[in-house]
Amino acid sequence: MSILIVEDDADLLDILCFTLRREGHEVIAARDGAVGLQLWRQKDPQLVLLDVDLPKVNGWEVCRQIRAESNTPILMLTAARSDADIVRGLDSGADDYITKPFNPRELLARIRAVLRRAKEAADQPRKGWQVITAGDLRLDPQWRSVTIGDRTVRLTGIEFKLLYELVLHEGQVLTHQILTDRVWGYEGVDDGSLLKGHIRNLRRKLDDDSNNPTYIHTVPGIGYTFRRRQPAAE
Repeated sequence: MSILIVEDDADLLDILCFTLRREGHEVIAARDGAVGLQLWRQKDPQLVLLDVDLPKVNGWEVCRQIRAESNTPILMLTAARSDADIVRGLDSGADDYITKPFNPRELLARIRAVLRRAKEAADQPRKGWQVITAGDLRLDPQWRSVTIGDRTVRLTGIEFKLLYELVLHEGQVLTHQILTDRVWGYEGVDDGSLLKGHIRNLRRKLDDDSNNPTYIHTVPGIGYTFRRRQPAAE
């Protein structure tokens, strides 16, 4: 498994390289965003570990450029845990993030989960996944397509899986923990910030107002539930 690490902290870069090579991965390393992009295009790694605060080209821009050209899984390394930073990373196209400092075992678990999801996304059609409809919303897992009436909605793999879980359990309240387990595969990790960022993006793409939602409703302190659009009153 080839992994590109783009990290300007030399000490952390050495630790990451050692940890991943010990696990049997081929490691490609860069210390600035420009070289990181160049190596990504040359080496075509299967995963990118990407720092945010990089010289020459920052991590947000590197992430945007990679995502514009491919579906290579991207795991952001960030020193900040604010919702704004997390949402910015997800908006740029990142699949996941991990906050510094982190435990190497947590990093390896996240890498395994990201790679597993990428493999699942490539296995089409998805076993056991059926086309489902809820009012004017239709989800087709074979093509990972979403339509609302005549409008096609473009979603990332994570966004599709999250929406599919919500629609599949229409009317049920799915807790933060349940959604994290089913969508990301992080058992025992209730990562509300990551989930909140993806819900925000999903609502934006569905034109779903968070203050007056049509589809995805927040249950404060618990999780989320999906409800189909109600027909307009005559």
